[in-house]
Amino acid sequence: MEESILFAKKYLEDLLSFFGLNIDVYATKEDDIIMLSVPSTHMNGFLIGQRGDTMRSLQYMVSTALKNNNYEFSRVNVDIADYKKGRQSRLAQQALPWLDKVRTSGQEMSLQPMNAADRRVIHKLADEQGLSTISVGVGRDRYVIIRPVGEDQVVEDEEESTKPAKKAVKPKKTKSDEEE
Repeated sequence: MEESILFAKKYLEDLLSFFGLNIDVYATKEDDIIMLSVPSTHMNGFLIGQRGDTMRSLQYMVSTALKNNNYEFSRVNVDIADYKKGRQSRLAQQALPWLDKVRTSGQEMSLQPMNAADRRVIHKLADEQGLSTISVGVGRDRYVIIRPVGEDQVVEDEEESTKPAKKAVKPKKTKSDEEE
């Protein structure tokens, strides 16, 4: 594992040096995931990209390099200037009213499509609140349905899981989302 961490750290530092950034990346391990944290720089916006797209691309590149070089661990999480931590906290705050609405109304609610990391935040928060969730759809169109407990129904066929949501809630943009 130590070799995997050192390789991932060095690889990301080398990628960042192509952008003229000679900085130290902080590398740790959580479970089977290599956590790489890039400190804040004057290029945060560029490195994060719109809604974290560039950051996810860097993450993908590091993960692919680990796989191609046959390292033991290849799951990587890249966070630049604690962007992901802040995004998770903002998303959790946005989700609380949705969870309350499902709990009080007793009706399920479908959210807009979101990336895997955002879906995990919703799943975890709903579970903590005593609600159930399911991810439905494929690829970029994958979204979460929040359900009251007791309505756990596995979607039987693929055709049903790709239908658009009946009642989608679009997460509101925050100032920090617009600045990216």
